[in-house]
Amino acid sequence: MPRTLQLGHLAHLTTRTGLWEHALGTEPRTEHGMCVDDVARALVVVARIEKPTDEVRTMTRTYLAFLEAALHDDGAMHNRRNPDGTWGDDASTDDHWGRALHALGTAAAHLDDTLLAGAARIAAATAMGARSPHPRSMAYAALGAAQLLTVAPDDLQCRRIMLDARRLLRPALVDVTWPWPYERLTYANAVLPQAMLAIGRHLEAHDLEADGLRLLTWLVEEQTHLGHLSMVPAHGRASGDRRPGFDQQPIEVAALAEAARTAYELTGDRRWTSAVEMCARWFEGDNDCGIPVRDEATGGGYDGLEDGSVNQNQGAESTLAWLATVQLSQLDSLAGVS
Repeated sequence: MPRTLQLGHLAHLTTRTGLWEHALGTEPRTEHGMCVDDVARALVVVARIEKPTDEVRTMTRTYLAFLEAALHDDGAMHNRRNPDGTWGDDASTDDHWGRALHALGTAAAHLDDTLLAGAARIAAATAMGARSPHPRSMAYAALGAAQLLTVAPDDLQCRRIMLDARRLLRPALVDVTWPWPYERLTYANAVLPQAMLAIGRHLEAHDLEADGLRLLTWLVEEQTHLGHLSMVPAHGRASGDRRPGFDQQPIEVAALAEAARTAYELTGDRRWTSAVEMCARWFEGDNDCGIPVRDEATGGGYDGLEDGSVNQNQGAESTLAWLATVQLSQLDSLAGVS
């Protein structure tokens, strides 16, 4: 049976001004506020919906306005927003900045509302005036630039941010047993090879493409056990660590699905569609515990896979991880992801 994109729980977490970050069970924990990280993820999902309803269009406007409000003239962004609407941190170019740029580029490339698409493109141009010292943040920013290049192929600002991102991406190590360029796998691991693929594709850097494919192939194999995904736990994993590890995070599965989709766009190799399918099945219970990590009826995502159980809270991050993976599993209907 085809998977359907159920937006009920996402709508439950969404307000007129943003998206609550955390939930206790299914109910928003309003006291914890909102963040650009999650709103950016939400904008990616709604922007990729091919036939948006009025509700989806309203959510899109809300998420885009949230990111615009977080943006400073120098390109840096706030991340944390208090329940009263004030910002609870200084503007920076930490990972939320890169995720926001990814979302803005996706919105500019996919939205059928020309006014909203144009506003996203303007906000992305402002954000690209900044730079981050963090590899993952710049990797997400490069993915946003890749999206923008699909509608503005001569945009030099996009190419410059890709060049700067490339300088922060470490090549694969010679060690075939642990080619990962760091001692540990930590978080959002798949975004690094995904950015290599996107940058290599647009800058015709074939060596970078090859490195990205090598790392992504290894990352899938490293996280596969008995035919199902066994994800890196929240505390990370080094060579020789005991497996499986818990608490496995849904966002890691979604990141792997996004990267696999990019690899498929680049190569046309159907093994990458199989990797995306493994990601979707992880949420549906094909995992180390045999337990679903999503609420099929509402589209909510549980906050982690524990040893023999799931975290019953359905926060924004985990919900969006499931929704994004559903989209990415519909490979024949979703074009131009990277």
